[in-house]
Amino acid sequence: MIVCSCNVFSDHQVRSVVVKEARRPRMSEVYSCLGCSAQCGRCAHAIKRIMDEGAWLRSCECKHALSWS
Repeated sequence: MIVCSCNVFSDHQVRSVVVKEARRPRMSEVYSCLGCSAQCGRCAHAIKRIMDEGAWLRSCECKHALSWS
């Protein structure tokens, strides 16, 4: 699903950034890794939700939990 219509990136792209990081990335780091910067800000809530999901999965005991594409 398209998360950001200004920069045209999807939830899958955001997840790929989040799971690569050893720690929870900052919002600006997500944009930077995707080669863009924040525009109107309407996507911030969706990106934060995806980052929260990634933080939960990193804390999970289950070794295969990060395969959530």
